[in-house]
Amino acid sequence: MSQFFQIHPDNPQLRLIKQAAQIIDQGGIVALPTDSCYALVCHLDDKDAVMRLRRIRGVDEKHHLTLLCRDLSEIAQYAKVDNRQFRMLKAATPGAYTFILEATKEVPRRLSHPSRKTIGLRVPENSITHALLAELKQPLLGTTLILPDEEEPLTDPELVRERLEKQIDLVIDGGACSLIPTTVIDMTQEMPELIRQGRGDAALFGL
Repeated sequence: MSQFFQIHPDNPQLRLIKQAAQIIDQGGIVALPTDSCYALVCHLDDKDAVMRLRRIRGVDEKHHLTLLCRDLSEIAQYAKVDNRQFRMLKAATPGAYTFILEATKEVPRRLSHPSRKTIGLRVPENSITHALLAELKQPLLGTTLILPDEEEPLTDPELVRERLEKQIDLVIDGGACSLIPTTVIDMTQEMPELIRQGRGDAALFGL
């Protein structure tokens, strides 16, 4: 049975953030709000939690999971970023974008794409997510909360609890989120490529 925390969207209660971080550290799966949709997240280095997360979402190892990072310097720790890419990322973060980049050796091999050695990364613009990342002092591994065989993400925390209370460990109610997921941009080539048009404005990248 999952726990349910109501956390203020602008001024997150530190006591609840610490409890949420502890649940993640102990291998828990958490549903939390972002600047796009609700996401399912877990500890970056917990193999069992990652497998559970993939099962809940109904995706295999070829599906990019995303590292939710605190800032650009953290992105640069887990992805290879040159000066040109850095300037583009700086203009778009924090925000509703997911970037596909070449993974560094800091990323466990089981988390990067098995054939391309790439990883999805983002810096969300959400106070609850940022407070949790600051408490954990490392990225979260996450994916948009879309259930198998469904096209629309879950955006109502009460509905998330109703649908997933026996599969995940915590639902964070930070208010309703957008129905529109992040804009996904592949930055592994010389020119950025739009993979999915979402909430972020692709025009920032000339797309």
